[in-house]
Amino acid sequence: MTNLQKTFMEMAIGLSREGMNSGKGGPFGCVIVKDGVVIGKGNNQVLSTNDPTAHAEVVAIREACKTLRTFQLDGCEIYTSCEPCPMCLGAIYWARPSKVFFANTRQEAANAGFDDDFIYQELPLSPSDRKISMIHSPDNAALEVFQEWISKEDKKVY
Repeated sequence: MTNLQKTFMEMAIGLSREGMNSGKGGPFGCVIVKDGVVIGKGNNQVLSTNDPTAHAEVVAIREACKTLRTFQLDGCEIYTSCEPCPMCLGAIYWARPSKVFFANTRQEAANAGFDDDFIYQELPLSPSDRKISMIHSPDNAALEVFQEWISKEDKKVY
């Protein structure tokens, strides 16, 4: 990492401490940078918002996309205080940044009481075998909406 990249990581770590100490949520922080400029930042806000999706990376992605006025983070770098959980990893892949730098590993997070391993174990299972009951309920109306999407000429693919 360059000195500038280390500075961005220090910012992410600072946000993790700030969020934790203010009671917003767990010890996680994230900074998103484009062309050397911070365009989004966040810390975990699960506790303060009662939103289980308000992880630092998701908060930062939302702010960065709002700043750029786009739903993708092409050419951006993400600096996060911890290896992203499965939800954040999915959000990161949808946002399509160029790079992700992380400080703590998921094992270190587990040692601190944030064990996402059970989610990683659930992902490869078929929906019917997961711990949370997931029932496929086919519906022609739902399928029709997908067919309308396929035929929609003015859609913006993402």
